[in-house]
Amino acid sequence: MPTPCGVPQFDPLRVRGGKRRLCRALRRRRRAPAAVLAMTAAALAATGAAGADDLVPRPSAPAVRQPHRPAAVPLVSAPVRIADAATVRLLRPGDRVDVIAAPHSMTGVAGEARVVASGARVAEVPRAGETRSDGGALVVLSVPRSTATALAGAGMTSQLAVTLC
Repeated sequence: MPTPCGVPQFDPLRVRGGKRRLCRALRRRRRAPAAVLAMTAAALAATGAAGADDLVPRPSAPAVRQPHRPAAVPLVSAPVRIADAATVRLLRPGDRVDVIAAPHSMTGVAGEARVVASGARVAEVPRAGETRSDGGALVVLSVPRSTATALAGAGMTSQLAVTLC
């Protein structure tokens, strides 16, 4: 077993002029933020940022046609009861799905399946064992408000299924 190493004895350190150094450091630190603020103000004035339009006249540039971008549509969370819980177990949050509505067989109304929501993002999926006795499972989708309304209506009159996109 090696012998333990001890800390050798040494005289305490005494720093001279500490008070002056502290004052000098504080003065320097006041200068740095002031310099940064001055540079930022100069850069904003040179680029013609907000509020500087009246101060700096800018030459008019020829109009450049921008590609049309649709406005961002706010999304809402829509809980959807999917008829097949086994299909829901395949989903993960972030997946994109199409929701398909098939008329209930007990209504007696013959109809074809239709796509209610296309490319909906899965927000939440049920944990293992959180399914209904009839085999359905609840999934939360992020969709536009109008699509959420269509999903709610279709869920009342049809059985819903999902396909992965």
